Amino acid sequence: MPTKSVAPSTTDELDTVPDTSSPAYAGRHPITRLFDRFASLVTRWAGSPAAFCLAVLTVAAWIVTGPIFHYSDGWQLVINTGTTIVTFLMVFLIQQSQNKDSVALHLKLNELLSSHRAADNHLIGIEDASEEELRRLAAAYLRLSTKPDSETTSGMPT
Repeated sequence: MPTKSVAPSTTDELDTVPDTSSPAYAGRHPITRLFDRFASLVTRWAGSPAAFCLAVLTVAAWIVTGPIFHYSDGWQLVINTGTTIVTFLMVFLIQQSQNKDSVALHLKLNELLSSHRAADNHLIGIEDASEEELRRLAAAYLRLSTKPDSETTSGMPT
């Protein structure tokens, strides 16, 4: 069975944005797009005063029912199970929104770097660097920041 050769997109060539189910590629699959919209909606609502009030009311109702259920194990299990489930599911929804925000922020920073003549364009896509490369670069910039202005150059630190 012959396989089709797929030309890489310009973002694949740059290798600066993840090519899997990144929010930047949410348009590729209807389920991914739906999950992205759902995650955005839920995380916006979860950070609202209404969501906080609902959580406070839930805890208050649970506390008020304590004497009715004689503070039983089942009564405690209700709040423990409920909060565990909500927390578990929210981790994934919040992470999806965080990934999307992170990609957008990196793209904005890349635009600023590429539009400024004195900026070092080698830093575009630096989020893909290894931990060791980032540490070396941070140390180089730290050294550069401690030099007097006359000693600094406009190039990438070494």
